[in-house]
Amino acid sequence: MPNVVAIVGRPNVGKSTLFNRLTETRQAIVDETAGVTRDRHYGKAEWQGVAFSLIDTGGYIKGSDDVFEDEIRKQVKIAIDEATALIFVVDVNDGITEFDKEVANFIRKSKKPVIVVANKSDNHEKAAYSAEFYQFGLGDIYPVSAISGSGTGDFLDKLVSIFPKDVEPEEEIHIPRIAIVGRPNVGKSSLANALLGEERNIVTDIAGTTRDSINTRYTKFGHDFWLVDTAGMRRKAKVHEDLEFYSVMRTINAIENSDVCLLMIDAEQGMDSQDLSILSLIEKNRKGVAILVNKWDLIEKDTKTAQQYEEKLRERIAPFRDIPILFISVLDKQRIMKAVDVAMKVYENKTRHIQTRKLNDFFLPLIEAMPPQSVKGKHVKINYVSQLKGEALFMFYCNLPQYVSESYKRFLENKLREAYDFSGVPIVVSMRKKN
Repeated sequence: MPNVVAIVGRPNVGKSTLFNRLTETRQAIVDETAGVTRDRHYGKAEWQGVAFSLIDTGGYIKGSDDVFEDEIRKQVKIAIDEATALIFVVDVNDGITEFDKEVANFIRKSKKPVIVVANKSDNHEKAAYSAEFYQFGLGDIYPVSAISGSGTGDFLDKLVSIFPKDVEPEEEIHIPRIAIVGRPNVGKSSLANALLGEERNIVTDIAGTTRDSINTRYTKFGHDFWLVDTAGMRRKAKVHEDLEFYSVMRTINAIENSDVCLLMIDAEQGMDSQDLSILSLIEKNRKGVAILVNKWDLIEKDTKTAQQYEEKLRERIAPFRDIPILFISVLDKQRIMKAVDVAMKVYENKTRHIQTRKLNDFFLPLIEAMPPQSVKGKHVKINYVSQLKGEALFMFYCNLPQYVSESYKRFLENKLREAYDFSGVPIVVSMRKKN
């Protein structure tokens, strides 16, 4: 098992800033508002050749007005249970607070190795104040500044020294990344939890509960992929807060870094303009996609309801109609495992590569029988076809690429889809000048 380190502490002490510093990323949202982080957030870090996984957690607190308080505490407990060692972050400017004492007591009960980090020690005077945290009885105190990085080397030396010595490093392999995307409150986190079989992500009836993109390794039923739960994407006009803006940017980043997106929509609300915008973003980034119509249990149905709903949905998403559509109910766990099978099938389609010889044997007779329309007396001659490795990008080499119409490109795409299974995969037909 790899070494796993959980960063814990009360709200607004700089846990996410430290997480970003150690992972050398900007994965976790950082804001002066307390309680920004809610779910567990994972990253990779390395020090002196020793790699470890890092978990950023929400601020541990009791008796606050935060409606997410209980769920955040559950997430912190799960992170501590998963961890090999703990980093307990405190704020040197505030000194010891009642909430710090609560966290310290919680950590003691876990009996996990712990390092106390006194954050915001931006100068020698502030670093001297960190001595008061020895009252916790949790060992040495390490004054740091997560923003500037000062002091992090000393505590990282101590951290890697307490790891078990017989841990083998994880082998880095490429596995698919499946992102669950959609508008707020359509059931994305509920689906992730149902698939994982645990309360991995916080779920409430409040739209916008998830703020970060949450990555979890899924290894069940013969599958192995990263499952990414994302924040709900609202229309630009409705994105008022900085935090929400960062959440939307994280979702866009998750789409860009995914292989396949599961676009969830609400069965009662249908496919609205924001859903179409998300679908367009997926298509522009050439990611695989399947549409999950959630809350299907709430729809009054007869024998033709699903068929009629699907027909209207395909009209709405035209011209990219060749997308798997699945009707599910996360609440009743109806067809949620089918969603995994569909996602992996789309990934298989996305990585499909057709031999150049087979492509030319298929297309050249077809093009000869139905050539592009001549423009201004000029005739387009297509000589050769190839596929870019690892992409559904097909390059047609011809003498006059500028005269090939979009309708003819769609004709070629449709013929390709009839012959090969590219369901859920945006196909790009590109005309190139013959060398």
